Order: sequence, then structure tokens, then C-alpha cells
Amino acid sequence: MRLILIFSLLLSAITASSIPARGQLQNDVLANKALQNLAKHTIWDEGSTEKCSIRNAAKRREWHTLSKTEKRTFVDAILCLSEKPSRTPLEDYPGVRNRYDDFVAIHMNQTSFIHQTANFLSWHRYFIWVYEKALREECGYKGYLPYYNYAKYASDPLQSPLFDGSDTSISGNGAYVNHTGLDIPNASVPHIHIPPGPGGGCITTGPFVNWTANLGPVVNALPYVEKNPDPAGLGRYYNPRCLRRDISAFVSAGWAKDQDIVDLISDYTDILSFQSRLQGDSKAGYLGVLSAGHWMVGGDPGGDFYTSPGDPWFFLHHAMIDRIWWTWQNLEVEERTFQVGGTITFLNNPPSRNGTLDDVLDLGIDGEAIMMGEAMSSVGGPFCYIYV
Repeated sequence: MRLILIFSLLLSAITASSIPARGQLQNDVLANKALQNLAKHTIWDEGSTEKCSIRNAAKRREWHTLSKTEKRTFVDAILCLSEKPSRTPLEDYPGVRNRYDDFVAIHMNQTSFIHQTANFLSWHRYFIWVYEKALREECGYKGYLPYYNYAKYASDPLQSPLFDGSDTSISGNGAYVNHTGLDIPNASVPHIHIPPGPGGGCITTGPFVNWTANLGPVVNALPYVEKNPDPAGLGRYYNPRCLRRDISAFVSAGWAKDQDIVDLISDYTDILSFQSRLQGDSKAGYLGVLSAGHWMVGGDPGGDFYTSPGDPWFFLHHAMIDRIWWTWQNLEVEERTFQVGGTITFLNNPPSRNGTLDDVLDLGIDGEAIMMGEAMSSVGGPFCYIYV
């Protein structure tokens, strides 16, 4: 009886939170509805501590809802990870110098098979979960991976406390460097041109001011960044340099607004169209919410398709991407949770078979290999978390 009461109270709270408050972001309203649906449709085994339940599921929260202490402990855990020894064999990636670099190397190694593919969303869900696990188990972090809702400050991300350069931020913008911006290639001309922002140089404030990027670049977003000495052009060699950012209101206001997220979740009802729109429609000159999250911070290594996890921003960004997918899935739990679409090669080049739930997600040195089907629900497989 007591467990039923607890569940009823929690469900009532979820339902109440789904009522839009004045000024509330509509993507938050959709996420609240998704949480309500998940609570109704999932079979929660309240009698077993070994099962994922509505009571014991980890709660991933938006950055701005964390206390100063919670923000600081999260940042400290990232810094801790960068001080621990690497597990990556140096013969594979000679440039790795610490445990954080392991995650950059994993992403570099698999980039061509985890983007514009059937496993894109599930692979990254598993990747950021393993990273969260490392922060908790190896660095004593007590919280869970926060996400950053870009829509809150889409008109000007530099106004966000996340980038204010304080000790409870993830550091601010880079110093100003006079440059010409960059062109994002697509199938037509002209390309998507991102004008230069107010940064481009090394960050000068905040907890990551002494952060060192050791791997890459592979695809260089800033022409003046030190080139990697890897003779194969794979960015694997040691190339220590500062963390550079060029935070762009042009990008966030153009493709990471609340309406962009809401339209994505609401207008694309099958997984193939949803994930294609999410990642961007290059033929139409549409950057997409995913790419916008990367390019609104840009710089180096964040602006490199391969080494983007080298900027700690990557994991807050991909937690938000996972939340968007999680919202889309749980608005129609039974119909959408296990939908798979796409092939196993980047943009089906070269042509390849369709992905399936039996395909393997293998991070190499981190985590056990799992099947894609095990990564389709945040409360199934190895996972037990929700977004609040």
C-alpha cells in the first residue's frame, strides 16, 4: 500500500509539472509529458532493488537547476578524470595522456561508423553513460550527468551562467581572434557560412583555463590551430594545445531555439526522419539541432567532427541530445522505444545493410559490448535513468 502511495504521489507531481508555466520552454513541457507516459507504461518492479524502478532511477537534471556545490563537484570530477592514467594502448593512439583522453580516442576511432547511421543515437547514449559511470566510480562524483537546454539562452549563449567563466561554469569563451568564420559543406552552393564569433582563441577564465587538448585535430575548424603530426592524418599523435572556443549566437539562434527542438520532436514521427532532421539536412542547408549544439561552441577541439569530446562541453550537449531522443521515444513509448532506421555506414557510403537491434555497440576498453537493443530505453539494458 505504501509503495502504491509513493508511486501515486510521484505520478501526481509529474502530471502537475507538465502544466505549462508562464515562460516555460515548450520542449520542457514535452519532456514532462514523456516522463508521465514513461511512468504509466513501464513495468516498474517495486519489490526488487535489482530492477530499475521509478524510485531508484537516476535523475539527470538541467545545468541551471544544480546548486553551486553540485556544479563545482561535477567540474572537479572532470578535472580528476584528466589527471588519471590512460587505459588506451599508446601504439593505437600515441597522443593519449590521461583517462579523459580515452573518451576522445574512442570517439575518434569510431566516428565514421556512429554518425548518420542507425546506431548514432544508441551509441552516443551508451558512450555518455559510460563517461558518467567513470566520473562516479573513478572520481567519486555523487551526481549524474547534467544536460544543458540550449533554448534557454539561444539568443545569446554567452549570457548563460554555463559560460560565464566563474568557478561554477565550464569556462567561458575564447579570447578574440580575428578570423573569417567557416563554411559547413553541403550538397549545394553556397555552403552554410558561420560568421566569426567574439572568440576563437584560448579560453582565459574558469575551471578549464589550463585544460590541454592532446589529440587531433583531424578536421580543423580553425586554420591557425596547431596541426597534428600524425603522418596518417588521423590526429592520433601527441599535439598539446589550449582549449579554444568561438561561441556563436548566430548558430544557436538559427538552429537551437525552443521551436527548433519542439518542431523536431513533434513533426518527425518515424525514427529515420527524426534522426536525419536532428543531425541536419545538408542538401537543404539546414544545420540541425545536433550540429548547432556543436557549432554554437565550436573552436578546437569542439569544432572537430572527430575530437569534439575533447571539450567538456560535448557531454552536456550530448546529454541534451539524448534527452530530446528520450522525449521523442517516451511520447509514444510502445511505438517508438525500439525503432531503428538507417544503415551501418555514414550516409550509406559505401552502401550497406540496415542496422538492427542485434548490432553490437562496443567502446573497446570501456564498458562491455552490448547490443543496440539494450540501449534503446533509458530504463532498460544497463541503464536506469530519467530526465527531470
